[in-house]
Amino acid sequence: MSIELPAHGLKLQARIETASAKIGIVGMGYVGLPLAVAFGEAGCPVLAFDLDEAKVDALNAGRSYINHVDGDRVRLLAERGKLDATADLERLSEADVILICVPTPITRHLEPDLRYVEATTAAIAKTLRRGQLIILESTTYPGTTREVMQPILEAGGLKAGADFFLAYSPEREDPGNPNFSTTQIPKVVGADDPQSTHLALAMYRHVVPQTIAVSSAATAEAVKITENVFRAVNIALVNELKLIFTAMNIDVWEVIEAAKSKPFGFMPFYPGPGLGGHCIPIDPFYLTWKAREYNQHTRFIELAGQINADMPAHVIRVLADTLDARFGRGLRGARVLVLGVAYKKNVDDIRESPALRLMEMIEARGAQADFFDPHVAQINGTREHPTLNYRLGVAWDADAIAGYDAVLIATDHDSVDYTELVTSAALVIDTRNACARAGAYSERVVRA
Repeated sequence: MSIELPAHGLKLQARIETASAKIGIVGMGYVGLPLAVAFGEAGCPVLAFDLDEAKVDALNAGRSYINHVDGDRVRLLAERGKLDATADLERLSEADVILICVPTPITRHLEPDLRYVEATTAAIAKTLRRGQLIILESTTYPGTTREVMQPILEAGGLKAGADFFLAYSPEREDPGNPNFSTTQIPKVVGADDPQSTHLALAMYRHVVPQTIAVSSAATAEAVKITENVFRAVNIALVNELKLIFTAMNIDVWEVIEAAKSKPFGFMPFYPGPGLGGHCIPIDPFYLTWKAREYNQHTRFIELAGQINADMPAHVIRVLADTLDARFGRGLRGARVLVLGVAYKKNVDDIRESPALRLMEMIEARGAQADFFDPHVAQINGTREHPTLNYRLGVAWDADAIAGYDAVLIATDHDSVDYTELVTSAALVIDTRNACARAGAYSERVVRA
């Protein structure tokens, strides 16, 4: 289909096609930094925005502060002049394309908190010029791009689809996944006018193997919500099955391993101590909130959220009951080592990690909760768990491990020596089946 672009749109298209368009990325976190590296390595000049001066200084010095983003790649881009980091949002005017990768948390009342999206959009609006392409990547509810961002951007008189271009493309990062990095994952793109869709697709083709256009920004926003609701609901299902099968003295892990041998009609999901990360524990509530506007009820999604939210309490019950049954002491006064505080294995991301909730619950029961994580030396920046902020992890030491009443495996990092753990610990509560997968079998291990 032929797309008619205004003169400034044609100029932007030419710059995109020759990789000379300057790509501005707002938010240098777990989504923004991998994107910056991908575009820089594709030859595009990248202007990286973050209000955290420490991140800006690190990037300009060629250092990565995220474990799974190779520091050498960042250093080479900085040396070649392909990566320029700044906290000065007035420089947004320099960018031809602006990608927004800021957090979209929920409030204490489980409602969307779009203050970072709104503040970023307002900053862009102050310097907005003809021919710029703005793309939101942050996960949000269907309608955010049109209903929240577009009015802010158009307040100065420029119009989306004519003067500037506006689209949504959901981030699909899976930190620590060795098989799917940013440049190996197809990109969904949606906009409310064909010009914006056309330009956004052209821009992403520089860095991804496939682009998929959908009919609107709201449809693209719904794609991301659907992906994460799918995972949340299926994880809730296996968490509930774990409770049922455990009561029947059936190993849910063995069940899943056997069931996944079926080549059709089954996809394996695994139980755990609760949900973590920025997306899966949060995104379903964005849809639940938006659905109320249309007088629709999300009973299935809300039930899944309740099941997943209850898993930390189940783990603590297993921990307390096992301590009582084996040592006659319960949790009060016990020393517990939590193994892994990242929300998933092999990363350093603690956002929404169930391990933090577990530590709080352990200490609320009168026990001491220390942690060891090979990727996280200190707990920092968690607003939801202020009593844990700045807490340092302990060193890995077999003799020290033996001094704890129990070790609770919350995150199953691959680099942990589970054989040494099982040999040293008095009791291991394993929420991830990590010991069995490592071949470290012992009566000291109890799965929760």
